[in-house]
Parts: sequence; structure tokens; C-alpha cells
Amino acid sequence: MNDRIKKTDTEKDIGVIIDEKLSFTDHHAEKINEGSKIVRLIRTFVHLDTAIFKPLYTALVRPLLEYANHPWCTHLVKDIEALKNMQCRASKLVPQIKDLSYEYRAQKLGLPTLTFRISRGGQIETYKIIMISGKYNQGCTEGLFQMREGDSA
Repeated sequence: MNDRIKKTDTEKDIGVIIDEKLSFTDHHAEKINEGSKIVRLIRTFVHLDTAIFKPLYTALVRPLLEYANHPWCTHLVKDIEALKNMQCRASKLVPQIKDLSYEYRAQKLGLPTLTFRISRGGQIETYKIIMISGKYNQGCTEGLFQMREGDSA
């Protein structure tokens, strides 16, 4: 057998695109493109308000932007801004709040910002790995997480 592995610039595995420099910029671009297509469909709703927009956005667009975010959770400002701008543009579709700032629109819609959700998701995943799996030396993680009174493990 003389099969050779072909060199590629990018590879897609379980829906996540990664390039040879371990960058996820192409992944973000694809997800933003897919999200934009759905946002264009949402725009066709005649009586779009916060009650209609929120379930459509959270069910159809946000999962695309956040899919498998733990491996690709980016540190590149341009990628973070591109993802944030997608949610920002989408939230402007609601006529009653389109002139408000992004943060205030997100608050009115009851949507945490994408940056917050990604950060929160990373914290939850870290907690699950360190505290729940029990595979880490507890001395290394002492004081990292504390349970509040009344919370159960």
C-alpha cells in the first residue's frame, strides 16, 4: 500500500473546523455565515417582537455560534468581536429595541451576551473536570471553588 496522507490547510472534525495553526477563525466564519442565513429568515417575520425573537434566536442561531465552544474558545479579539457582532446584528431585528445599545438590547431580550455565555460555559466545564471527576489532586485545586451555604454537591 502506497497511500499517502494528504496535507490540508483546514480540517473539520465533529463539526469544528481547525487550521494548521490551531486557529478556529474558519470555524467562526462558517458558523457566523450559517447564523446569518437563519437571521435573514427570522427577519421575514411581520410582527417580530421580543417574545417572538428570543425563542427563535435561542433555538436556531445561538446553538450554531456556541457549538463545541470549549475547544475553540478563542483568545483572538477579532474572532470574539465577529461572534459578538453576529448577536448584535440579530438583536437589531426587533423594532422596539433596535436603537438601543447592544448590552441594553441583550438585557431587554433576557439574553446574556455571547462573551458572558462562553466564559460561563468554560467555568462550568472547568468545575466539572476538576471537582466532579475527582481525578485531580485536591491540593492543587484547594480554594479554587467554594460551595455556598445551602448548595449541595
